Amino acid sequence: MIYQPYSKLVAIKRWADRGLHDVVSRNFDRLGSEDASIMLRILDHIHVVDRIFQHHLQGLPHAFQAPRSEHMPELHALASSAREVDDWYASYVDGLAESDFEEPVDFVFTSGKPARMRRGEIILHVCLHGTYHRGNAGAVLQLRGLTPSRDAITDFLEDVG
Repeated sequence: MIYQPYSKLVAIKRWADRGLHDVVSRNFDRLGSEDASIMLRILDHIHVVDRIFQHHLQGLPHAFQAPRSEHMPELHALASSAREVDDWYASYVDGLAESDFEEPVDFVFTSGKPARMRRGEIILHVCLHGTYHRGNAGAVLQLRGLTPSRDAITDFLEDVG
């Protein structure tokens, strides 16, 4: 059964992530080397956090020692992997029952500190975290005179309904 608010949030995240990756891919050569490096770091950080919490939701260990990759991935590979993980979140959330969102998940932060969050809190964190950092990426684009992708819930509703 699809629990609508979480399903909608994940759909918006997937749409916004794809929009940002598309804009960055089309304009990457227009960014200077420092801005390109910052942009890759932002995109990588969003993606690594998504992957870390994907593992937590699955009860699986991950190899990340920090909320970023040890070696910076290439832009195309990063976009492709982000698309796969966003698709996983959409499928995962759509497969949960309403009561599953209240289930606690025990895990360890990359800092080594033990943690517990409900599944719904993890989904909210992933969605809000991505929103925050897409804003960072949009600011970098705007500083260079480039138009960022549409990112608001109202934009999503206008585009996809």
